[in-house]
This record gives sequence, C-alpha cells and structure tokens, in this order.
Amino acid sequence: MTRICFTAEDLARVRFASRPAPLQELNAAMSTLCGRDHAVLLGRWRRRLFHALPPAAAPFADLVPAGEAPAFIDIFSDDLKDGLESVRASRPELVRSELERVHAKHPSPPPRWIHRLHRGDADAWQLLSRAQHTAFETVLRPVWPLVQDLHHQEFVRYAATVAERGIGAALAALVPGSRLTDGVWHLEAPGAHDIALGGRGVVLLPTFHLTRHPVVADLPGGPLHVTYPAGPGLPLPVSAAGRSDGALAEVLGRTRLEALLLLADEHTTSGLARRLGVSNATASAHTAALRGAGLISTARAGRAVLHRRTELGSLLVHQRRSPPGRPSSNHKAAEGC
Repeated sequence: MTRICFTAEDLARVRFASRPAPLQELNAAMSTLCGRDHAVLLGRWRRRLFHALPPAAAPFADLVPAGEAPAFIDIFSDDLKDGLESVRASRPELVRSELERVHAKHPSPPPRWIHRLHRGDADAWQLLSRAQHTAFETVLRPVWPLVQDLHHQEFVRYAATVAERGIGAALAALVPGSRLTDGVWHLEAPGAHDIALGGRGVVLLPTFHLTRHPVVADLPGGPLHVTYPAGPGLPLPVSAAGRSDGALAEVLGRTRLEALLLLADEHTTSGLARRLGVSNATASAHTAALRGAGLISTARAGRAVLHRRTELGSLLVHQRRSPPGRPSSNHKAAEGC
C-alpha cells in the first residue's frame, strides 16, 4: 500500500494531464506486452505486436529486463519529440543508478549496449532513442487517435466528479480500492511507500494500455506523477482506432484509413504491410488507390518505394485530431521524430 500525504497546498495543486503522454503510454503498453497478465485475453494482441515489432525496437526489452522500467524513461511530455529529448537529457547519475537498480533484479548480465549507456556513450543513447521511436510507431501510432479520445473522456469524467463531489471523491474513484482519509491518499501500487508531497502537488495521467496497478513516479524537482489504468482494461485494438472516423472509413475502407493514419510518416510498401498486418501485394493495392485519390504521394529512393500522406490526406484525417502534442494539421511532430 502506498500512502501519499497531502497538505492543503498539495490539494490545491492536483492537476489532470490535459493530453496523453506518448512515452508514458508506451511504457504501459510495453509492460503489458511483456507481462503475463490475462494471457488468454491478451494472446492475440501480443502475437500481432511481437510479429510486427521491427528489430530496431529490441533494445527496449533489454532496458526493462524484469518488467520494471528505470525511472529516467518516465517522461510525461505530451509531445513525442520533446519526450525523446527529455530522456536523452536525463542526469547521468540518475541513469547509472536506475540501470544498476533494475538490472540487479535480473539473473542474466546486461548486454553490452547497456554497459555503454551506463557510461554515457552517444551511440548507445541513439540506439535507445531509435528503439523507443520504433516501438511507438508500431504499437501506439495506429491507435493514437483513440487514445486521445479516451483521454479526453477521462478528463471530462474526472472534472465532473470534482465539481459534483470534490477532489477526495475524484481521487478515490480513479483507482479501485483507494481512498483519501485525513489528507492521506491510500492506493495499491508497487512496494510500500510513504510519500510526503510537501507542496509539490500531483499530476494525474490515465493510461489505456496498463491492466494492473497504478505507477507512481516520484522524481526530484517536480510534482508527483500518478499513472493509473483507465478505459476498457485491455490494450486497444487497431480496429477501434478509427471508430469515430466512421464516415471516412465507409468511404476509404478500414485498412486504407489505417494506412492513411500511418503515412503521417514515410513508409516503404513492406514496412506499411507489416504494420497493417497484410501482404505486400495488398499494401501495394491500397497505396495505389490512395495515390490515385491524391491522398498520398509515392517516390523512389534507390530500390525502395516510399509513401507519405499528402496535404489533402492530412486535411481529411486531421479535421479534429492531431499527432501527439501538436494541435496543427501539418503533422510537424511526426516529421521531427
């Protein structure tokens, strides 16, 4: 049981994250992907993602060897590029201590690149950044519009509870079995911790890929962050990502809509096929149709054929959505990652 002690100042500084955090949602998804909870219910989701994850994402598993992530990858920025830069800017002493902590619990020695990361090697940092970005693009990008919608719904639900019943009731409602009594929030979280906030306040962040307990990030120099499971309790299916885009899906077809969402970034035909879970021939047919409608452009780079969404395609899918942390329709966040 974790006990979080509030002062009156802390209660006044309870905030709900206005937008989802790409890297923290990724941490939740990868934890669920590599865990053993709900083995039957999650089996299909896990098999699909294990098949789809490119080799470039493999270092992520090395970083979290026993299911517990080092604290320096707990990043709460709502922009993917900024989040990746924040990981790279982590204090060297924090990186070293956290790598030592998580690998001390694992019987196998860490791979060489982890040793290099421990020393601050620039190539090791680049390897980690590429792994995080690749994992996000494969695991979360197809369902990110749905994550954004669910986050907004959770935000509204929390705000309504605060308005009607107060902060104490709203906090207790976030995590089943938790309670706020005499200024102390009791909740089930890993380990037994007594945390005195001392005026720092709390930031609440829902996640839609975590199926177990909340995660408490008590990093120095800022507010306490509590990431808690919300939504349906199971990872989001790719097929659900376009539900609120029903009219567009009726016109394009579900797979072509998913392809259009993915092509905010450049993809080869084979890369797109892998992410959609279809054959190369099927992906080629879909890109031909989208190109004929002016929604994507195709260019050759050596032997590779590269596809990317056009401004017209972006206009269609960004009427009310945007990539992580960028409320504009020109998908600059994706370009910078």
